[in-house]
Amino acid sequence: MKQIASLLIVILTFSTAGNAQDKKEIDKNAIKKMCGCFEVTFNFAETFSYSQDSLYKPSKTKVDKGLEWAELIVDEDNKISIQHLLQVGNPAQPHIVKHWRQDWLFENTNFYMFNGDNVWLSKQKDANDVKGQWTQKVYQVDDSPRYEGSSTWVHVDGKSYWENTTTAPLPRREYTKRSDYNITLRGNRHEITKDGWVHDQDNDKVIREADKDDIVLAKEKGYNTYVKVDNSRCEAAANWWKENQEKWATVRHKWDEVYNRQQDLLLETKVDNKVLYKHLFADDMTNETQINNIIESFVKK
Repeated sequence: MKQIASLLIVILTFSTAGNAQDKKEIDKNAIKKMCGCFEVTFNFAETFSYSQDSLYKPSKTKVDKGLEWAELIVDEDNKISIQHLLQVGNPAQPHIVKHWRQDWLFENTNFYMFNGDNVWLSKQKDANDVKGQWTQKVYQVDDSPRYEGSSTWVHVDGKSYWENTTTAPLPRREYTKRSDYNITLRGNRHEITKDGWVHDQDNDKVIREADKDDIVLAKEKGYNTYVKVDNSRCEAAANWWKENQEKWATVRHKWDEVYNRQQDLLLETKVDNKVLYKHLFADDMTNETQINNIIESFVKK
């Protein structure tokens, strides 16, 4: 009987390990379906406001469209990295804009959580708390931090999706116009569809002050659709990346050095009266020492 029991334990152990590995591969395939050329529609609308100010004005509904190339730049067992590029303007001579980047890390335990006012707090989770989970780390156009969170990919009833709620800075469409809140509490859902994928958001606009409870100023709905089109339509963006990828690999390498310090991160808003992306987007900003020095100049000691 003991031999039979031992044999059953061995079989169950191998079966569980096999199922976990299969699940991980399914997760990775779902993530990589967010790569390619997409027609994107960005939709944002403020849904509820809770301000006591009678003069409060909700944000205007915003709808934008564009063509976006999502390049797979890292494909490893425990890490997938996707660089997004916007292709805008005249299709015959399009302009390429380096957009956001998303990294997916399996069972990651190190985090930078946004706390308002250009501060990201270094946090560590227990390995048991992230077992089987993927962390999505989202970066700004200059590869500085934006937001991140860890959750499990779900594959059920023909659906594949990942959901997480985390703190983030104000989006570009807001921080140039709004100063009455300082944190976006982002409810993110990434769902793979037959046509591409959907980024579904339920966001809170939050006022955070030291030693006070957070105040929710308003709520916002975001619904961004990524419809897959032939990769040839994004050829200009793909070619731009081939020509510029070494520079941005240098930028990522420097930021990785900063993140690996695992210390709270406070960033300057401007240096020499320019925001970081304007420094890094300059055509003459290609030297590794230059890049390292300008990024370091934004990191407050």
